[in-house]
Amino acid sequence: MRTLPFLLVTVVSGAIAGTILGLINLGVVEPFIDKAIELEIQNDIQAGQTVNMNEITDYRTWQKGGEIVGGLVYGISLSSLFGIVFAYSRKSLPGNNAKLKAIFLASIMCLVLFIVPALKYPSNPPAVGDPSTIYYRQSLFVAFLVISGLSVLGVAVLVKKLNQTVRKKMVIACATYGAIVIVSYIVMPSNPDKISISMNLIETFRVVSAGTIVMFWGVLGLIFGTLWHRFDPHNFEKITVF
Repeated sequence: MRTLPFLLVTVVSGAIAGTILGLINLGVVEPFIDKAIELEIQNDIQAGQTVNMNEITDYRTWQKGGEIVGGLVYGISLSSLFGIVFAYSRKSLPGNNAKLKAIFLASIMCLVLFIVPALKYPSNPPAVGDPSTIYYRQSLFVAFLVISGLSVLGVAVLVKKLNQTVRKKMVIACATYGAIVIVSYIVMPSNPDKISISMNLIETFRVVSAGTIVMFWGVLGLIFGTLWHRFDPHNFEKITVF
């Protein structure tokens, strides 16, 4: 593996996908967050609480200003993990070229690292939920994510050692992973916070925010696969000696 081309492919694809994610979140997701915060403020005022509007406005301005930078960091971070997994599993991934292999892997990682955990702990706007439980709620989501991720890794290692056809290996892998996830879904506690604003707003926010993450993984896989095919980091024959 040639280090420089590998880093180039990984960082550039993550940076592009993350920047696109940040821009889309800024234009599509943030309005729902503004609406949720507005409803939460109205509830607080009706309950007789004092609301510092200047503080909220300043915080939201700062938060929106960092949306693209946050997307950039998020993209590079996940792309780094994606690149390592792709490099080690490239030969066993289905597809006859790097682009198809990368898109397939991106789909699997999106399912394992986002969709499955989100089914148990779906995202809510920042204004929803008791601030005192935020770390507990985050720990639950991370725990489910870790269970999902490690389960796939363990199943992949186990199935690879089996002397079975590819089709049977896939069936065994899916069944084993599915069983682990279902048991974890049932055993792990639910989100402790009650939702006090419109469920229509919450559900729309969840769909839109989930759509942007799925889009991110699709773009990451496409760009990563295209760049991998272009620079071919695993091919030492492309090294030029001056």
